[in-house]
Amino acid sequence: MSSSGFASQNGAGATYANGLSQNPVALYPSNQGYMTPPQPGYLNAMPAKAPTPPAPSCYNPSRQQPSPVAMSQHPLSLPSSPNHRPALVPPAHTPPLTNSFYQQHPQQPPRWPPPAVNHASPALISTPQQPYSTGTSTPLVFQNTMQSPAPLPPYSALNNTHMPAAPALNIVAPHTHHSFGKPPAALRGTPPPSGPPPPLVTHNDGPYSAQPGAMNRLMGTAYPSLQPAYQSVPTPQKPPHMQPAAQPYSTAAAPQYQQPTVSAAQLGPSLAALNLQSQMPEALRVVNLLQERSLLPPGAVTPPTPCLPQDLQRLNCSPEVFRCTLTSIPQTQTLLNKAKLPLGLLLHPFKDLSQLPVVTSSTIVRCRSCRTYINPFVSFLDQRRWKCNLCYRVNDVPEEFMYNPVSRSYGEPHKRPEVQNATIEFIAPSEYMLRPPQPAVYLFVLDVSHNAVETGYLDVVCQSLLDNLNSLPGDARTKIGFITFDSTIHFYNLQEGLSQPQMLIVSDIEDVFLPTPDSLLVNLSECKELVQDLLRSLPQMFSKTMETQSALGPALQGAFKLLSPTGGRVSVFQTQLPAVGAGALKPREEPSQRAAVKDVQHLSPATDFYKKLALDCSGQQIAVDLFLLSAQYCDLASLGCISRYSAGCVYYYPSYHNHHNPSQTERFQKDFKRYLTRKIGFEAVMRIRCTKGLSIHTFHGNFFVRSTDLLSLPNVNPDAGFAVQMSIEENLLDMQVVSFQAALLYTSSKGERRIRVHTLCLPVVSSLSDIFAGADVQAVTALLASMAVDRSVSASLSDARDALTNAAIDSLTSYRTSVLTIQQPGLLSPACLCLFPLYILALLKYKAFRTGTSARLDERVFAMCQLKYQPLAYLMLMVHPALYRVDNMTDEGALNINERTVPQPRVLQLTVEKLSGDGAFLMDHGTVLYLWIGRNCSPTFLTQVLGVQSYAAVPQNMKQLPELDTTESSRIRAFIDWLREQRPFYPILHIIKDESELKAEFMHNMTEDRTESALSYYEFLLHLQQQISK
Repeated sequence: MSSSGFASQNGAGATYANGLSQNPVALYPSNQGYMTPPQPGYLNAMPAKAPTPPAPSCYNPSRQQPSPVAMSQHPLSLPSSPNHRPALVPPAHTPPLTNSFYQQHPQQPPRWPPPAVNHASPALISTPQQPYSTGTSTPLVFQNTMQSPAPLPPYSALNNTHMPAAPALNIVAPHTHHSFGKPPAALRGTPPPSGPPPPLVTHNDGPYSAQPGAMNRLMGTAYPSLQPAYQSVPTPQKPPHMQPAAQPYSTAAAPQYQQPTVSAAQLGPSLAALNLQSQMPEALRVVNLLQERSLLPPGAVTPPTPCLPQDLQRLNCSPEVFRCTLTSIPQTQTLLNKAKLPLGLLLHPFKDLSQLPVVTSSTIVRCRSCRTYINPFVSFLDQRRWKCNLCYRVNDVPEEFMYNPVSRSYGEPHKRPEVQNATIEFIAPSEYMLRPPQPAVYLFVLDVSHNAVETGYLDVVCQSLLDNLNSLPGDARTKIGFITFDSTIHFYNLQEGLSQPQMLIVSDIEDVFLPTPDSLLVNLSECKELVQDLLRSLPQMFSKTMETQSALGPALQGAFKLLSPTGGRVSVFQTQLPAVGAGALKPREEPSQRAAVKDVQHLSPATDFYKKLALDCSGQQIAVDLFLLSAQYCDLASLGCISRYSAGCVYYYPSYHNHHNPSQTERFQKDFKRYLTRKIGFEAVMRIRCTKGLSIHTFHGNFFVRSTDLLSLPNVNPDAGFAVQMSIEENLLDMQVVSFQAALLYTSSKGERRIRVHTLCLPVVSSLSDIFAGADVQAVTALLASMAVDRSVSASLSDARDALTNAAIDSLTSYRTSVLTIQQPGLLSPACLCLFPLYILALLKYKAFRTGTSARLDERVFAMCQLKYQPLAYLMLMVHPALYRVDNMTDEGALNINERTVPQPRVLQLTVEKLSGDGAFLMDHGTVLYLWIGRNCSPTFLTQVLGVQSYAAVPQNMKQLPELDTTESSRIRAFIDWLREQRPFYPILHIIKDESELKAEFMHNMTEDRTESALSYYEFLLHLQQQISK
């Protein structure tokens, strides 16, 4: 077992449930699939609960240290293929390429040759006088006495012994004298112009049908469109006027519904109707990946729509906030294992939303048993009773809930906003707090060593703070403080009444103390002038320093002591490897090993100091955000733990320098402004609940696991994503739908205690074809990426790469053997998974997992952090960028946004085949935009967009487009601005030519092309076909 911080030992010793990757990679026998059921010692995170007496609140923001939890998360199951694939040995006469992992298998003539490559409103209140609206609400004063279920017993200890790892694929590509692009001899030649039509494909389980069983639990008449005249009988009569529901997976007509009000209680007949289809759904259309190349949609990849009746689907949670890897949930774990697809959730719980219903009420209606919040998928048995959609307990409707603030009417609880919105926010009453909400507290910890001052970052930080001081989220209670450090620690007395800030130096870094505890954190509004004076003088104060040492550890210890009484946010800026005091580190990177062909060393922390300190911070509601600005190795694998386990975030700017690298400076300025002004939640906790029979066993993201299903988030921000792995512990045979609910309790910057609740409803199916039809290929890819990061750290990078490859092999093998009945040659995939091999290859070539090309260790670790932390929409662009041709854009299909026309060019494949010397191409890589100008680009584009007369006149380091009064200039600037508005961070634009240094990076993102160390997409498909055919 690895001793790294990613390992499953909870906390620093073995006492805490850790956060980011708290699960070891325990390799199950290879025939058990992704979602292998937990070992016998594992306890169900969501057992059925009988009514329980009041218990201490699960959402407890108290200041005590988190008590040690003797638990271990369920091991990550990212297995090797169920087929025992021996390592392939190259023929004796074939000189192997030592940095290639796959073998070329030219068994089938190519249909397309591999390319030649060169390179807020008023809130709801409970009184009749206040109408319902959306937005924010007035602050309240709270006390937390919320009832919750009795605490779950901890996980039993799991064995940390490893099964033997699957052998790494020792597969080589045939030798070629060409470094890029030239296909092997067996693949050359012109493919036949046509061929016989493929045979008709049918499915083992007949027409696309889930064959749902009858719902055994009587759930009565139900929301969402229940009329005021409630029916008290369990099964309502069928109306003659009901219209059929939409069928996402079919164009065939369905019989009418059984009743006018469709809900989770009545999905048996509805889903049966949905599955009576005469045609195969588009999601299951058979695609031969070796023959069909243009598989990318013209625009963004859209998530699949769950196969639910329209009334339910209309109310479902947005996939931008809450989505599942499988939009059709298997009835059993055995069925899930057979599909070879991972089951998990991806969340973006604190996302900035344009419309968010906010409810103020003295009574928040929750299930008395499992504490689920009332939501659109509960069932109303009559006017006074509702049934929980997670544990099925019948609950009483409180008297206050009978009044509907929207219609200002009484007696229609099913029309309340809580049961009309899958995402809703409550302003919590006093019982949700044990003490008054904490104020917004911001502490900035700044590296002022010689190396830090030389980069010039201090000027940017201080000027940005001066510009945005009034925009910091908070109220009249907001506090602020500063610490600087080199080989000593400097505190700043900013007490009201002083004529200027006072620096207080603590040189004893072995025993850090606070020189004046009461005047180091000050009220921002009362001491603003002193704060501004300090910010203006800080850059000059250290401009002549010759101190080269960095005592980051002691500075963080001082920050912890300063913020422990209140909690808050620590923003740390570091520019070098900390070398003195607690937490001192030594260089571990070997530059000669950056292009290692197989495994990469030192991906795990060198010390547990930063993890221990992060867990202490989490217990005191302190989050630490790390800004790493450095041209040298800083051991992010160790330093990153301070943010990972305290629910902070990491920003990394390699080779940062104000003058030598202006693009990084611009990116840092934009990111830091967003960081300072974005919404923030303090002392937060998040709990994820699911229908009885499902259980959570692994979390991914930045947090501390306080209990089996409760995440401690001292800070929560709108840019943070989370992922959850799940398993099926009890068969779901008598259920038609299951639900998932994420509840985030936090303190707003204005001092309000709020609860944001997201609820997702998905159908339960009994056939493999239904499971495949509902697969969300991007969500599956993102979850596998997080699992592979854990595998890289706890096992090895080569194990992670093999597991990713086997993920594609296993799922396509399952589809071929268990769903298709008439076999045909080729690499077959359902249409919904046709991009899966491409995304897996993109992951293998992504900086986190790629081998054989030079990559700094810190850059690789940061890429892994991004995979665990970024929400899905941003993550996919980093893994598989979008490529557009922009020199011939028109207004056809354009969007009209705020009286602005935004063209929508088609997304192109990531291959040099799509580039042409007479064009201009824009690549959206998430955090960076590349505009590549062809050598023979049209003079019209050069003059009307770039403002130059010739290709030679394009500047080498051009970073922005001139604002020219031309149609072409307006179009491309509108398109780039629109792309930037889609994400919270600011992607820098690089305009590059053939001679540009960045051309190599641009070309490396051509995922489908072959490189010296990685296969082309076509070669990768041949490798998958060879493995599946075994």
